[in-house]
Amino acid sequence: MFLRLVLSLCVLCALCGETFAASPSLGAIQPRGAQRGTEAVLTFSGGRLADAQEVLVYYPGITVKKLEVVNDATLKTTVTIAPDCPLGEHAFRVRTASGISEVRTFWVGALPVVEEVEPNNDFDKPQPIPLNVTVHGVVQAEDQDYFVVDCKKGQRLSVEVEGMRLGVTFFDPYVAILDAKRFELATGDDSALSAQDGGCSVVIPADGKYIVQIRESAYGGNGACQYRLHIGNFPRPTAVVPAGGKPGEELEVTFLGDPSGPIKQKVKLPTNPDDQWRLHCQTPEGIHPTGFKFRIANLPNAIETPNNGTPATASPGTAPGAFNGVVSAPNEVDYFKFTAKKGQVFDARCFARQLGSPLDSVLYFGNATGGVIAANDDNGTPDSYFRITIPADGDYTLWVHDHLKKGGADYFYRIELTPVAAAISTTIPKADGNNPANQDRQTITVPKGGRNAVLVIANRADFGGPLNIGLDKLPAGVTLTAEQMEAGLNVIPVVLDAKPDAQIAGHLAAITAVHPDPNVKAPYKLSLDAALVLGPPNQTVYARHEINRTAVAVGEVAPYSIEVIEPKVPLVQNGSFNLRVVAKRAEGFKGAITVFPLWTPPGMGIQGSAVIPEGQTETVLPMNAAPDAGARKWKTAVHAVADAGKGPVWVSSQLFSLEIAAPVVTLAMERPAVEQGGQTQLFCKVAVTRPFEGKAKVTVYGLPAKVTTQVLEVTKDTKEIAFPIVADKTSPIGQHNVFAQVVIDKGGELITGNTGGTQLRIDAPLPPKVAATPTPQPTPMTPKPPTPTPATPEKRLTRLEQLRKEAEEREKAAAGGTQPPPKKEEPKKP
Repeated sequence: MFLRLVLSLCVLCALCGETFAASPSLGAIQPRGAQRGTEAVLTFSGGRLADAQEVLVYYPGITVKKLEVVNDATLKTTVTIAPDCPLGEHAFRVRTASGISEVRTFWVGALPVVEEVEPNNDFDKPQPIPLNVTVHGVVQAEDQDYFVVDCKKGQRLSVEVEGMRLGVTFFDPYVAILDAKRFELATGDDSALSAQDGGCSVVIPADGKYIVQIRESAYGGNGACQYRLHIGNFPRPTAVVPAGGKPGEELEVTFLGDPSGPIKQKVKLPTNPDDQWRLHCQTPEGIHPTGFKFRIANLPNAIETPNNGTPATASPGTAPGAFNGVVSAPNEVDYFKFTAKKGQVFDARCFARQLGSPLDSVLYFGNATGGVIAANDDNGTPDSYFRITIPADGDYTLWVHDHLKKGGADYFYRIELTPVAAAISTTIPKADGNNPANQDRQTITVPKGGRNAVLVIANRADFGGPLNIGLDKLPAGVTLTAEQMEAGLNVIPVVLDAKPDAQIAGHLAAITAVHPDPNVKAPYKLSLDAALVLGPPNQTVYARHEINRTAVAVGEVAPYSIEVIEPKVPLVQNGSFNLRVVAKRAEGFKGAITVFPLWTPPGMGIQGSAVIPEGQTETVLPMNAAPDAGARKWKTAVHAVADAGKGPVWVSSQLFSLEIAAPVVTLAMERPAVEQGGQTQLFCKVAVTRPFEGKAKVTVYGLPAKVTTQVLEVTKDTKEIAFPIVADKTSPIGQHNVFAQVVIDKGGELITGNTGGTQLRIDAPLPPKVAATPTPQPTPMTPKPPTPTPATPEKRLTRLEQLRKEAEEREKAAAGGTQPPPKKEEPKKP
């Protein structure tokens, strides 16, 4: 069972009067953005922020200059944004003395910021603004905001909005550029490049005033529908070719889709880009606000050549390599050719939607004349993927088209043909997997002198073998304990311990996953998904931010700790056990503590949660093992959460062992039958798989109403037992499934296992025999043979009575020297 919050924190009641620290919560950052090269004062809003010590910044370019606690719910932060700070979204967390907050984001732009000034919802009275600014505003219910700019003929006017991407609320913006006569020159709603945040761009046809409109696409809105509206003469392309390059190289790219025509630009690619790196089109007029996701891979680029719509005219490339182009018109198909050798294995991936292209690719691999060998439409996303093995030395083709045979100037793509390579992806599962926006337990705060744990998932691709899981950097005074992740597993619990004198501090850290053999190499990457905006249908994620590091910190001493009493006896297959969890409370803390398993090993089941009641120190987590659970030892841990007066405080137990073993005693049960109001016996053959001391208690379960038996005892030498079965006259007729439970007390701990399993048949009694009434007979002329007396019906015997009768007959026959009756063939057990 993966990490889950089974009980709401509201059930953690009856807390003591003394207040202890608790994990912080970060709900919002205002304003939602600022211009790079400036200093900005940001307001962080949330809860339990009074002991804030640090803002953890994920990406370069932003420095925290000042931190001021206003109150428990408000934190003012002064930041310096470097002139070369990357444009776009930046991620922050707040670290307090007692914990780490959720991820929230902040946007950096290239243009100075102006504020929307109401009233500006009348087309005839728009708000005047200069060109090349970013407007911060809000769309209220049925609101339409208008802004007016002066433009010259031939000048580009571009508009782009950040609305849904701000991660505040479900807000689908619509923008338009209109002339003074209210004619729409360009509109923008949704786009492949910026999702629900649209944009548009035109070349101005004449000198004059032009109006920019923004509203909610369905004329909705509310006070949370904030936007950052970029208005200027910056370029706004919608495609780029090629869509990737080699690390560190200087590359010429062509931006497409801008109303002024193609834009060529030389760019220097980063050597070690992070996941947030974007390629921005830049001209003397300005820089494109959004930028493109750009593939950085050590592959030679092939660019499509004109008229490559057939295998004979296919554009040349190499394998491995990258093939770049645009499906520029409806029904267009683009072909590429390459040479390969027999036995080579390649992964073929098309990158389109992932990079902001509207292309819904269908990708093919074939021979030199276009005979199809492999093909794929979607592979989890609208982008295509397949793996190919080259069948023979020779020339081959790749070709691509849109699924609906659409096309256009921005239907760009990049196909990467790469050798199969090992990779490891890691993550920390969300506490509530049913809520995409939940970020609980994806960071690690270890209390001084205490413990905390995290569950790590590591998925291997084209790679096998065990893994050692860790963190690339631990806070001073913290140690990490984890078993080696076996080759067949992808999940493992990790426990961190902090010394009592560890310094309260924290940082961002990557989760490492490496093979124990240093010669076996596979790159690893952590990905945590922070879903920021959910909406219809079915809580779809409309804005998210993926980060490649978690946060780990040492926090203040927790008001309690927990310890698992490690079982001294195994959990047997098809058995059960009560896992004891003991709490140690700080003076003054009496609140309820909820405990739950961090991880449930395969073949086991553990109750989702249990509560240590107010003022008490112990509870149990019932657990069981499936009949086919593997016999072995596992390591796991137990989490706990309590409210100490301000909010949740998390700790964990030590990493402890759970052993699954074969049953000590098994029973093979006969199938008994009994009449209502009768008695019989349930015979069982006893098998002892390994010797044990003393006596084991055996109890039959599943008996129907008003059927009784006794609890019996067996020893290591017992071979068979018989349970006396007594049925009431009203016991239900029919077949009833029963089984036995064997309990062995070993040093005060119970080994409990279910075994046997059979059916008890309850029959209705035979009706009582009725005396025959003599029939008057006429005086016969001749004597009539006497009427034979009807035979008394033979009593129906239970299976046990049948066996006993046969045994008695054999004994009599043996004593009299006669041939015993043949033994009836026993019915086969089901």
